Amino acid sequence: MRDILPDLRARCADGTPFALATVVAVHGSAPRDPGAVLAVDAAGRVAGSVSGGCVEGDLYEVAREVLAGAAPRVVSYGISDDEAFGIGLTCGGTIDVLVRAYAAEAERHDLAAVLDLIAAGLPVAEATVLSGPAETGARLVVRPTSTLGTLGTEGLDAAVTDDARRLLAQGRTEIRWYGASGRRRAREVAVFVRTYAPPPRMLVFGAIDHAAATARIGSFLGYRVTVCDARPAFATRERFPTADEVVRARPHTYLESTEVDARTAICVLTHDAGFDVPLLLAALRTPAGYIGVMGSRRTHRDRLARLRAAGVDEDHLARLAAPVGLDLGARTPEETAVSIAAEIIQHRRGGTGRPLGELTGSIHHGEPGRREAPGPR
Repeated sequence: MRDILPDLRARCADGTPFALATVVAVHGSAPRDPGAVLAVDAAGRVAGSVSGGCVEGDLYEVAREVLAGAAPRVVSYGISDDEAFGIGLTCGGTIDVLVRAYAAEAERHDLAAVLDLIAAGLPVAEATVLSGPAETGARLVVRPTSTLGTLGTEGLDAAVTDDARRLLAQGRTEIRWYGASGRRRAREVAVFVRTYAPPPRMLVFGAIDHAAATARIGSFLGYRVTVCDARPAFATRERFPTADEVVRARPHTYLESTEVDARTAICVLTHDAGFDVPLLLAALRTPAGYIGVMGSRRTHRDRLARLRAAGVDEDHLARLAAPVGLDLGARTPEETAVSIAAEIIQHRRGGTGRPLGELTGSIHHGEPGRREAPGPR
């Protein structure tokens, strides 16, 4: 949705009816994740993509049918190995796509409200019925303290609202099943819950060349990047043009005053025990999902001794990714930033950090059949 946000907002604003095709489930190595969208308007104009090109032609026709008055529906596509190879994939997969129209002014108005929240970086979730006795395409918009719309019954709305808020806090998008009246563990009504959480934060401490490269790759990965350093001559916008903000403050003081959640990545690149130890004491009190610390093994041994002397136990010390990054043989600041980014992705997604050639089965985590390849390493 974010990929074509300006286009969708423009169509809502100018009153152009359109149909939206949304990937709601992926099986195997499909091209796009759940939440990817394709829009087709009444003039036949297309924006977005759900497959990289291999099913768009058929979806275009389905979208036109729905826009002309057909009921919303879920369509499934199996992508063969040959088709997948043609768009740069190594194997095929299956995607399920919900197609529904925003033809009425009220529908576009409600969607525009959601798009405005997404554009403003505010948390919002959209729950849509996919199948079952509830009406396919029925929508419920869920915010931390309010809702808009209905899925058909008060009980279903209440259950989905509760789950959507939990998923929103976790930044997860998925299909949930309910009974018609909202009973959990029943499989009568399938509901697709798409969350739009604010971008996760990356906090980079230490205004050095490695920090500039790390800030660039953090922005590329979709993080909201903050660079913090106490030295005014180094912490400048000119040196960190891609960062969302550059803060001049003592690192631990800033960290203690800013928002950190489980999706936050903290990168400590200061190289100074006077800054590192107070900063890491503050970092280890946060729920940050990743705390990476730059420095040699000798520096890190000294750092650990100082932290232990300050009362930090081994369980907390085990949270530190240090020396920071995966072993890629990195030398330059840019290569080091790639190493750091790779480790952050590994922590976030649960990867092994090993070459895929040493594994067999699915390359996607959470799918069956993934295992180590036989033979010596």
